[in-house]
Amino acid sequence: MIDLRGGPIAEAVRRHRLIVVLRRVEPRDRLLTLVTELADAGVRIFEVTFDSDHGADDLAAVRELLAARPDGPFFVGAGTVIGPGRLAAARRAGADFAVAPLLELELVREAVASGLPFVPGALTPTEIARAWEAGATFVKLFPASAVGPSFVRELHGPMPDVQLIPTGGIDGSNTAAFLEAGAAAVGIGGALVRATPDERRAIVEGLR
Repeated sequence: MIDLRGGPIAEAVRRHRLIVVLRRVEPRDRLLTLVTELADAGVRIFEVTFDSDHGADDLAAVRELLAARPDGPFFVGAGTVIGPGRLAAARRAGADFAVAPLLELELVREAVASGLPFVPGALTPTEIARAWEAGATFVKLFPASAVGPSFVRELHGPMPDVQLIPTGGIDGSNTAAFLEAGAAAVGIGGALVRATPDERRAIVEGLR
């Protein structure tokens, strides 16, 4: 089994501690304006979800935009990758990594075998353990708001090596608590998309 947990993408996630989830941000001009603003604030890792007909094109546009900046490196992954069709589309679009809201063990194994860092979603201790054993680069704790930071802290006892990325209901009010509980990083979507520019910058700077 290929181990992608020590690669440049995994190291960047652990260093920056934030993945910005961009779900159906439309039109594309608004998406690119938001990405530029967040990159200026210090965000280096973005996830463009594939739950729309133009997800792959959006990811390619974000990659092109960020590749032209001198302050990288930046990483752009595909989100909501469910099933082999979306995984193949993520690869074709040049995704640096892929994220899923649920656990499909064969998909984890296929992605990792091809060298694509994969972050499957899980909620229960059993799901989390199976995802990690299958080679997941990180495990997305989803929806994190359903369990809270104490859940992350308690899991460290029996599963100290598993690296979690809580996502779902994460915002400026609970980010620090999840990271202090032991999360490797957090995934934030709606809270950043809906925020004002000053609020976005405050959330990003709070992770440093």
